[in-house]
Amino acid sequence: MFRYLLFIMILFLAGCNNKSGEIQISNDYTKNFDLDGRHNFSPDDQWLVYDTRPTEGGIAACKTIERINIETGEVKVIYSIDSHIYGPGVGAASFSPVENKVIFIHGLLNSSAARPYEHWRRTGVIVDVDNPNVPIFMDARDVTPPFTPGALRGGTHDHEWSGDGAWIAFTYNDEIMKALQDKTGEPWNLRTIGVSKPIGPVKVDHQPGGENVDGLWYSVLVVRVVPHPKPGSDEVSHAAGDSWIGTHGYQTPDKKWQRARAFLGTVQNSKGKSVDEIFVVDIPEKIDQPGKYGPLEGTTTSFPMPPKGTVQRRLTFTAETKYPGCLGTLRCSEDGKYIAYRQKDKNGIIQVFFISPLDGDSVQVTHHASNVQSDVRWSPDGKFIYYVWENSIIKCNVSHGNEFGQFTKLTERSLKPPVNVVLSHDGKTIAFNREAKSKDGKEVIKQIYKISVN
Repeated sequence: MFRYLLFIMILFLAGCNNKSGEIQISNDYTKNFDLDGRHNFSPDDQWLVYDTRPTEGGIAACKTIERINIETGEVKVIYSIDSHIYGPGVGAASFSPVENKVIFIHGLLNSSAARPYEHWRRTGVIVDVDNPNVPIFMDARDVTPPFTPGALRGGTHDHEWSGDGAWIAFTYNDEIMKALQDKTGEPWNLRTIGVSKPIGPVKVDHQPGGENVDGLWYSVLVVRVVPHPKPGSDEVSHAAGDSWIGTHGYQTPDKKWQRARAFLGTVQNSKGKSVDEIFVVDIPEKIDQPGKYGPLEGTTTSFPMPPKGTVQRRLTFTAETKYPGCLGTLRCSEDGKYIAYRQKDKNGIIQVFFISPLDGDSVQVTHHASNVQSDVRWSPDGKFIYYVWENSIIKCNVSHGNEFGQFTKLTERSLKPPVNVVLSHDGKTIAFNREAKSKDGKEVIKQIYKISVN
């Protein structure tokens, strides 16, 4: 009888253990399988896209974009190019949520030791996985005056499709402003944010040297940045950590849907200290009409300016608090109601918070005794979030009610934290990277693992 009761107790305790078994998907130790924290799942959730960047050289030296089947481990090459330490390079790939297409960074084809891959010398390339190695250049590039509306003058990266697949957003550095910085000494090489829409193509002058590139999509910047924000103002000198709000945007008080990006903008507090705050920029449906700040294509002394109807506003005001600033990449619920971000709580511990894109009302979600280690991923139904804490992947309940904030560890605590956590579209599978030694033992490389979500 005692043995029977003991057996039943063991079964009960095993059932209470929610840690799922990890399954290693990739098993080639000669290269990286870098998910890069993008949107890596294919629309049918059967494949993961990644780049194979080497430890030394990074994206500039990366030669291939690949995909791997999450069930069989089969690997297929989507795009390959002959890269050197100076470029062109490819990397940071994301799947469209609605089509079998991926987008990734592509350095300029004329990259050389004299003109290497740089933040301001790259573009976004789309490839249909069923038609590999056929690049479609998304954003046009024109660095020779007169500049071209719909084209940019530098480099795009962190490309992200909107939830409906109709837009692509990105962060951006401008080559013309980098040249102005080199000439004047003023810090004009600033990161900002833009969007592209398939209303092109955009044709540019093909000057000798291969610096200019035609693009199939029409591209604009949507955030204004300045080198020296006024202390205490809403001016920003850096914009990044951005994400689409909702699948179709957020719903306004009059029940209309507004497409928008949430981002971290670097402001100056009253003492002149840089602080990252959360902003929202509303994006008009028509992006080919110049706004009040200047031409869409920019000038030799100014950035390309946002289109008419672009509205930027600040949500958080932590700059004068004990623990100023917000962290990481923002992640938004699919219904557009909440933006998830990280910030220090009253005890100085980094926690997850939610904030409304409408009114800026925020709520603390987690109350851990130590720092949350990663950005958040949302379940499709908006009832759970996933993140890394204590070197484990955490599932946290964010449904309204008594269970709000309750969490479960999905993976055992490891020596090093899992990184680049991504969630499938159906919410049933989490994929992530773990570090391992390369085959020759000389490098640390990333392998891909998965777990099932109960």
